[in-house]
Amino acid sequence: MADKQKFAFDKINFILLAAGMVVVVIGFLLMTGPVSTETAFEPDIFSVRRIKVAPVVCLSGFLFMIYGIMRKPKTLKETE
Repeated sequence: MADKQKFAFDKINFILLAAGMVVVVIGFLLMTGPVSTETAFEPDIFSVRRIKVAPVVCLSGFLFMIYGIMRKPKTLKETE
């Protein structure tokens, strides 16, 4: 039973961290798109998806990861 208390994180913490990382990656993928060059301007660089939605998705993923780190695992006494 003492093995459970050795780790600072439990299974739920790792799942929350992984889910937060997936959300951050989705946010970065939302930021991708066509690029402007010296000869051609691409107006899509100012789209709502790339300027507003993607950063909010990334921020929520980082906040989710912070929650996963800060969440205190339940001790054996609390679960009984």
